[in-house]
Amino acid sequence: MSVAVVTGGTRGVGAGIARAFLRDGADVVVCARRPPPHPLAAGDRQARYLPLDVRDPEAAAQLCDRVVRDLGSLDVLVNNAGGTPYRPLAEGAPRHHARVVELNLLAPLHLSRAAHAVMRGQRRGGAVVMVGSVSGGRPSPGSAAYGAAKAGLENLARSMAMEWAADGVRVNTVVLGMARTELTELHYGDEAGVAAVGATVPLGRLAEPDEVGDACVFLASDAARYITGASLAVHGGGERPAFLDAATVDRT
Repeated sequence: MSVAVVTGGTRGVGAGIARAFLRDGADVVVCARRPPPHPLAAGDRQARYLPLDVRDPEAAAQLCDRVVRDLGSLDVLVNNAGGTPYRPLAEGAPRHHARVVELNLLAPLHLSRAAHAVMRGQRRGGAVVMVGSVSGGRPSPGSAAYGAAKAGLENLARSMAMEWAADGVRVNTVVLGMARTELTELHYGDEAGVAAVGATVPLGRLAEPDEVGDACVFLASDAARYITGASLAVHGGGERPAFLDAATVDRT
């Protein structure tokens, strides 16, 4: 049985990731600054909660040590915690943009290093999964610091994968598109707005958190034992180029 830590695992996409690992039979620890609003479970299995500010490197190291002390190992780390408010670059204080980079890039760096320090001494090594974003591969107006951090996260994961392969630690990235969570309506409006946004995705809808979780479970599993330094797009087919709808050519 494996032990998986999911940051930001108390709600939204993180909760879906935690449930997927629970269904796969793992002992799951979710960490965030606040506990989940209700017990996080899948079937008769329930995740444990440990408080953590992922931006604190010392707290990250202490968390990894505690997980090993309590559960015997640390086999999987999913760096899911992140996010950003809408804030154009010309607005807000410099510290606001810096904190977005800190949360979405530096925090995964520190926590991955803490996990690696444990995993490299384990017979089976371990797996780190970064939760990236399509915002890291295209312009991200209104969330530029977030997009830049997510671009850096993919590069960081590839470098970690190369440096840590000899230690038996694999590092991969799930590149996430739009997902449906309890906060979806804050971004896209009412059900009609959510449906309209979902219709722009080739598969016709937003991702469900548990589907993102299934992708993370795969990358952490023995089925992906030869996969490291990879980026797996979980975006329903991507974003349709705007020029296709703007063009006036008759396609009938």
